[in-house]
Amino acid sequence: MNPNTVTAILLIVLVASGFGVIALGVISAFFRPNVVQDRISRYVDIMAEENVGRPSSHNRRDQFSRFRYDLNRALSILASEETQLKLLSANWPISVTEYILLRFFSTGLGFLIGWAISRSIFGGIVVGAVVYLIPGIFLYRSIYQRQRKFQDQLIDVLILIRGAVQAGYSMLQSLDVVVSELPAPASEEFGRVQREVQLGLTLSQALENLSERMESDDLNLVVTAIIINNQVGGNLTTMLTAVTETIRNRIYLFGEVRALTSYARYTSYLLTLLPFLTALIIYFLNPVYFEKGLKSPASQLILGLAFVAMIVGNMWLRRIAKIEV
Repeated sequence: MNPNTVTAILLIVLVASGFGVIALGVISAFFRPNVVQDRISRYVDIMAEENVGRPSSHNRRDQFSRFRYDLNRALSILASEETQLKLLSANWPISVTEYILLRFFSTGLGFLIGWAISRSIFGGIVVGAVVYLIPGIFLYRSIYQRQRKFQDQLIDVLILIRGAVQAGYSMLQSLDVVVSELPAPASEEFGRVQREVQLGLTLSQALENLSERMESDDLNLVVTAIIINNQVGGNLTTMLTAVTETIRNRIYLFGEVRALTSYARYTSYLLTLLPFLTALIIYFLNPVYFEKGLKSPASQLILGLAFVAMIVGNMWLRRIAKIEV
């Protein structure tokens, strides 16, 4: 690598680090937390030490926790409720500030690597943009997989809660059974519900927060039924039995509809991939077949329009086969 390029990269890194330190100092000076936040943080630290039981043997961990707390406090202006909800839905053990900093520094590192490899600013921008999208893709994928697993566990959750209520447990006590008997993510989510209730939220609000994280229509039905039962009273066991049967019927109907619409879904996949497979086969049989066509502006325009039409057709077929129950 050219020494001038290495020197330029080092200067950029040093300048970026300097601006980062200045910004951190300015933000920490003008956005100090209030007294209530200090008290809550001290309370959380004390509870964490009591749960660990050996605070003196975890000095490094305590220092790292203190650094994370100071960093999140200084850059709290960057946090947003929407991103916080996404991180909670994915159960990622990082804060919104740490997630934003992760994307920022990874994008900068990707830009420098792309610039060093391609010797071009444009190459650095392309690599940086790709690296910027990667954390968001992983976050959405983690949310989808976790919500799907929770949806698969919902019937088991209702059966355990109904059995515990029939045995004489209260609603909160029945959640202990779910936390202890079922694997993640159901145990983690209902454990979060218990902690929110212990911190002062009502059971209704904690269940509504769970519904917002999981984004499940079946769970919304369960939460609504439990809230109405708490407000107007009634036999909780009978209500849970009716809700369980309703969700079972919904799942059965959903499976039947998916089976009936599977032809449309696989047709969309086939029609989208078929032109590419055909072109690939023709290329292997005759490599010079597309040379003249690709050089013509009219052919390039037609191929571009065909590509756009394929994407629109795929989206249209998938929209037709989409099930909303």
